[in-house]
Amino acid sequence: MKIVCLLGSPRKKGNSATVAARLMGKAQELGAEVETVYLNGLNYQGCQACYACKNGSETCVLQDDLAPVLEAVRTADALVLASAVYYGDITAQLKAVIDRTFCYLKPEYYSRPDCSRLEPGKGMAMILIQGHPDEDSFADIFGRYDFFCNWYGYRPGHLLRGLGISERSDVTKRTYLMEGAERIAAQLVAGG
Repeated sequence: MKIVCLLGSPRKKGNSATVAARLMGKAQELGAEVETVYLNGLNYQGCQACYACKNGSETCVLQDDLAPVLEAVRTADALVLASAVYYGDITAQLKAVIDRTFCYLKPEYYSRPDCSRLEPGKGMAMILIQGHPDEDSFADIFGRYDFFCNWYGYRPGHLLRGLGISERSDVTKRTYLMEGAERIAAQLVAGG
């Protein structure tokens, strides 16, 4: 069992990274091989809409720091996406990676039931930490990205969401987040 975590926040030890570390630590304790990638430390571009991945290549043809990350995600049994919420969405760092996962879709993906190049049945979890305390604000983020992960063949994802958290280390005071991270880790390792 291998789990890859993508940290979308520019803060290497920010709130979303703290929750992700708890999840990945528990997963490792339960026997999973874990890999965490701090995206802001990489040099990469967003999707260039070149369509090379639909016309001869089965992978993204861009050769930058994201190439091995895309391969790690492709071969992992589960994926964890961790991000702060900026301007009502995930960070630009994580969005650029998600755009590059377009290479996981086969040619004419929009009209075929077997549209994904990934093995089906992978697990997925998303950690979202936002400063806004209103539960309804930005509640649509997870559904949008879970939709695409389901398209790739991931099982329905797990969401762990922190609201009204803006100060660094605020998440450590929220036991529901730390306990939720451990619960989701156990579910991912168990194949759920």
